[in-house]
Amino acid sequence: MDKIGIIGLGYVGLPLAVEFGKVLQVVGFDINHSRIEELEKGFDRTLEVEKEELKKAVHLSFSSIIDKLKEVNIFIITVPTPVNDHKKPDLRPLLKASETVGKVLKKGDVVIYESTVYPGCTEEDCVPVLEKISGLKFNVDFFCGYSPERINPGDKAHRLPTIKKVTSGSTPEIAEKVDQLYKKIVKAGTHKASSIKVAEAAKVIENSQRDINIAFVNELSLIFEKMGIDTYEVLEAAGTKWNFLPFRPGLVGGHCIGVDPYYLTHKAESLGYHSEVILAGRKINDSMGIHIVSRVVKLMTQRDVPVKNSKILVLGITFKENCPDIRNSRVIDVIRELKSYGTNVSVYDPQANSAEVKHEYNISLTESLDENYDVVVLAVSHREFSSLNWASLKKDDTIVFDVKGFLDKSIITARL
Repeated sequence: MDKIGIIGLGYVGLPLAVEFGKVLQVVGFDINHSRIEELEKGFDRTLEVEKEELKKAVHLSFSSIIDKLKEVNIFIITVPTPVNDHKKPDLRPLLKASETVGKVLKKGDVVIYESTVYPGCTEEDCVPVLEKISGLKFNVDFFCGYSPERINPGDKAHRLPTIKKVTSGSTPEIAEKVDQLYKKIVKAGTHKASSIKVAEAAKVIENSQRDINIAFVNELSLIFEKMGIDTYEVLEAAGTKWNFLPFRPGLVGGHCIGVDPYYLTHKAESLGYHSEVILAGRKINDSMGIHIVSRVVKLMTQRDVPVKNSKILVLGITFKENCPDIRNSRVIDVIRELKSYGTNVSVYDPQANSAEVKHEYNISLTESLDENYDVVVLAVSHREFSSLNWASLKKDDTIVFDVKGFLDKSIITARL
């Protein structure tokens, strides 16, 4: 019987390990020792898997010791694929994970990648590492598959078993093997792509499409603000048409939508094609933090609220609502831009881990809301923010700017 090794136990790897651990022998591997210790105690800091759900994975064990992977014959790599400061793909975690697998790879083994990459990355970048470290030959001694992750952090409705899975393999036989493997845990079914490159491309355009659509409504927000029109009222009216897409303006961050388009455009550039639409969308979305602060400062000057030394509260620092994930959160753009005006910024987020925020952004989260502010910026629509005591937060002239269109209009001064 197959024994699976999941390499990387983050937002993607852990739910995968748990589902497979209900039906097959699984080793969940991560180089973070503290992460392994927490999981062995039944605690998942990402909040993706509850303690009771972990207990159901009766065939799942955790380890940070590479020798534990020697008995595995199917490896699934689920490590992050970020971009660097120059918006170029950073494949170091992926290639390091490939090196790890290469050290224990045996004849007949299958290596499946779930990390989001550009088309061709699995066979052109990862396979050579596997061959070099293992001394084995691709599609002779070992094989590969690609099945892009579709985990939506913080989403309790769309879970791994209920989201259709795209699968692929390096040979027709392996493609079928990979497809049948995922069918064991994905109730929604699978879609077997004709090649690994097709599966890679499908994943990277999923998020690129969303990025472009959000960029469109962000640009609408820029235009309608100049016209004195409420963007959300326009979208509500347009939304009465049956085929209007319900996107909303806002900050675009996280480890998927704000990153994946750069993987696609990087590959395109290496082939001599310079993307226009995709990069234009990225430019708009990356500039929204500065635009939000510009609007806030404009409101302050219009209402004679002194900018320098003002007290500003930013609600939320995670990259999305009801989720503790702070990776590539663009709220930091708003915070840094506000501070550049000499303001005193406090950040409150009941979902985020304060130690992680301090390590990643050097920001100490406010633990309680027991004073009032000159400006309140709602940056993330956590459920907790729907029941805030606004009477204690606001003064008579407090400006409330709603980035997410989340608050009742009677509370806010303006929204994106």
